[in-house]
Amino acid sequence: MRYKQGNYLILSKKTLAKEIYDLTILCPEVAEAAKAGQFVNVKADGFMLRRPISICSIDKAKGTIRIIFEVRGEGTKVMSQLSEGEMIDLVAPLGGRAFKLEQYDTAVIVGGGIGTPPMLAVAEKFGEKSTVISGFRNAAAVILQEDFSATGAETVLCTDDGSAGRKGFVTDALKEVLQTKKPGVIYACGPNIMLRRVIEIANQNNIPCQVSLEERMGCGVGACLVCACRTIRNGDEYYAHVCKDGPVFNAQEVIFDD
Repeated sequence: MRYKQGNYLILSKKTLAKEIYDLTILCPEVAEAAKAGQFVNVKADGFMLRRPISICSIDKAKGTIRIIFEVRGEGTKVMSQLSEGEMIDLVAPLGGRAFKLEQYDTAVIVGGGIGTPPMLAVAEKFGEKSTVISGFRNAAAVILQEDFSATGAETVLCTDDGSAGRKGFVTDALKEVLQTKKPGVIYACGPNIMLRRVIEIANQNNIPCQVSLEERMGCGVGACLVCACRTIRNGDEYYAHVCKDGPVFNAQEVIFDD
């Protein structure tokens, strides 16, 4: 795994929704090495453990990456107080396996909640040859719809309460999309309950599927063994580590706990 540690300049900061923040960071060596599906580990002042945040998009020409995160505790609260023009301490890019993009021509891309941001880098690769399905609790939580549309992708927005887009779950929308088209691959990131159902639908339609798992992490490089998850390899069950062996896994590898 090739990664760097350093302090990098925050070029811009935006608030996308309540307690959801968007940072564009100048880090040419990280941007050059980064791939869709990888993540960064951010140092929050006053905290020993870093916070893993998915890479939302990568601009190799400008030497920038974009990260979007939600405040979920004291560490991410401290991160949210960083401002444009300040430095941010990153270890990046992390993740032994990113999304495999090159072997497919068309894709359906599924994101749920704060699992939506890493899907933008995937949509930027496929553009008009993709359909992006994203789901949120309600209209106040919706993010990145204009960004997905700007890639040329067809977009489908779902909210649990119907306050924006269509009412219902992303998996219902996925089933409907697959009635009219069969993409080369399905990519997904979001809560495990969503990923489990996405995988079931992909299997029912005989479509390859890759999922990005979300787990608590310590070191982010495979040393602390905190982010273990059950997987299948060569017919045998084993514990993989999301930071080093993922965060992206082929659907057939993943075992979800009941």
